Amino acid sequence: MATKKKTVKPAAPKHIGLVKSDAYLEPFEQAIQGRHDHVLWKLAQLTDNGKRTLSDFASGYDYFGLHKTPRGWVFREWAPNATDIYLVGDFNDWKESDKYRAKRLKGTDNWELKLPAKAMKHGDLFKMHVYWEGGNGERIPAWAQRVVQDDTTKIFSAQVWDVEPYQWSKKKFKPCTSPLLIYECHIGMSQDAEKVGTYTEFKENVLPRVIADGYNCIQIMAIQEHPYYGSFGYHVSSFFAASSRFGTPEELKSLIDTAHQNGIAVIMDIVHSHAVKNEIEGLGNLAGDPNQYFYPGGRREHPAWDSLCFDYGKDQVLHFLLSNCKYWLNEFHFDGFRFDGVTSMLYYSHGLGEAFCGYQDYFNGHQDDNAICYLTLANLLIHEVNPKAVTIAEEVSGMPGLAAKFKDGGYGFDYRMAMNIPDYWIKTIKELRDEDWKPSSIFWEVKNRRSDEKTISYCESHDQALVGDKTIVFRLIDADMYWHFKKGDENFMVHRGIALHKMIRLVTASTINGGYLNFMGNEFGHPEWIDFPREGNGWSYKYARRQWNLVDNKELDYHYLGDFDREMLNVIKSEKNFNKTPVQEIWHNDGDQILAYMRGDLIFVFNFSPNRSYTDYGFIVPAGAYKVVLNTDNPDFGGNGLTDDTITHFTNFDQLYAQDHKEWLKLYIPARSAVVLRKV
Repeated sequence: MATKKKTVKPAAPKHIGLVKSDAYLEPFEQAIQGRHDHVLWKLAQLTDNGKRTLSDFASGYDYFGLHKTPRGWVFREWAPNATDIYLVGDFNDWKESDKYRAKRLKGTDNWELKLPAKAMKHGDLFKMHVYWEGGNGERIPAWAQRVVQDDTTKIFSAQVWDVEPYQWSKKKFKPCTSPLLIYECHIGMSQDAEKVGTYTEFKENVLPRVIADGYNCIQIMAIQEHPYYGSFGYHVSSFFAASSRFGTPEELKSLIDTAHQNGIAVIMDIVHSHAVKNEIEGLGNLAGDPNQYFYPGGRREHPAWDSLCFDYGKDQVLHFLLSNCKYWLNEFHFDGFRFDGVTSMLYYSHGLGEAFCGYQDYFNGHQDDNAICYLTLANLLIHEVNPKAVTIAEEVSGMPGLAAKFKDGGYGFDYRMAMNIPDYWIKTIKELRDEDWKPSSIFWEVKNRRSDEKTISYCESHDQALVGDKTIVFRLIDADMYWHFKKGDENFMVHRGIALHKMIRLVTASTINGGYLNFMGNEFGHPEWIDFPREGNGWSYKYARRQWNLVDNKELDYHYLGDFDREMLNVIKSEKNFNKTPVQEIWHNDGDQILAYMRGDLIFVFNFSPNRSYTDYGFIVPAGAYKVVLNTDNPDFGGNGLTDDTITHFTNFDQLYAQDHKEWLKLYIPARSAVVLRKV
């Protein structure tokens, strides 16, 4: 008797994690796998097939540059095109001599100079004098860890820095990421005075405000040395030097140490997307080869930024940039990085003129696989050096997988900036009447993100505060901020602006799936745009500062916004595992302009209508009692005080919903207000 054969079902195809999470990526799985394999290939190459770690590879800052040893000083530089290198400085009256002449190490492109301890001393200024076929010039060493500018001549020089190692009070620190609440800041413009602020002044004057306001992370801009102050720190010249215009390395370390002692993480806005074109201060032509660090031909210069683009295909450039990441983590104890200009790195076009309408635009061969490989390696390295480190990608195109795990085919960032949200708020405020704001559109936009990637949500960052643009509060109120922002003297525009400023922040911050970011001063509606000293404004510092006196003045309305921001963060932090708590829509009605949703025991209710208040507006919610924990209409926050927030709200039984343990919650919701309730 013949035996019946069992029917064997073919096994389902195995997909890389990124495709498992998003089936629409399946047509591009080969490209995703190819990028993943490219990183694995490069990783094996850089680690000698695992015989050493990526961290071992990224230790160039310990070898190159100027270092004090038990036997004296040693200086090294990678300069393949050089024919001769001298050190000139205060120690030899800026004149070349054989004593300070480096030698090319045999069989390499590296140069080395060894000197006795007395050959130079702490504080001496110096440069390299580099020769190449057909030319020569003074240069600042690429790996210099201390660079200063002369107050009179404005010339930059490297500086011998020989001090006792900083003694850390807090040697280990774990950032709080549940959720991550980021205060984006700039050291130089952090003071009320019309001048360049310092690391110490920030530590003493601004950090206490950040702590009191409830943020758990500061993101510092413009740390890497840059020749032009007005570049906001984005035209970097010396990648390993903390900007001396704000103080000494030890003062920066003290700031970070103090932040850690107070539970505040410190992440750095790192610029690896491009470099300043300057040759004397920067890497533009270090030794007669303009492409030593940068792409050749038409890819060398960034068409929009007037800067140079790194050649991520060179191992020496990978060594330089990866070592830079490790340096800031180990030497300064930064807790991670926000990578600037990631879109520019990903695409040959730098993202300029691209629409990014569909997935095919991310896998059409117009992407720089070398840059993709570098970014992935950087994330692997950073998390190898510090598993608790935080990495954030500033990326506008929506490249899938950016903040997905490497094992799943992603790039390994912890977060990506939700750059759609500030653009949405600008467009809404500029183009729509208040009567046309749609809660369904608002709710969709603040939650518009990939399910497998965490984001940093924000209403506005430094980008929206720069000269030529406007902050949200200025878009809402404009010049009336100057004339009607005193208590008792508010007009309609001021009342409207204060109300919407709070509501916009609340709906953005309360729907996060990773973190929330605010730029320094925007929490209290700082009235001025940012305009750094330049020829066009007479080199004035008037607009390159933060006017803390405004929020401190209780006769003005600014403190209402600042007080609300602080209480908003307290409410978010009060819900355990806020990030892991799903955002569940309860109700929206675009005609009424009402939106309601819940997270855990918190219920958020918004009435965006400018002129319609509602009595006994009902929602179906889990049965029980609810207390108000935050109300934008509270007089303490500049509201009208039209509700009694001391009342406990009890739900009303309805047989229709009883089996689900849900009942009606009925509220009075004033126009242009929002309320947060907690289930008792």
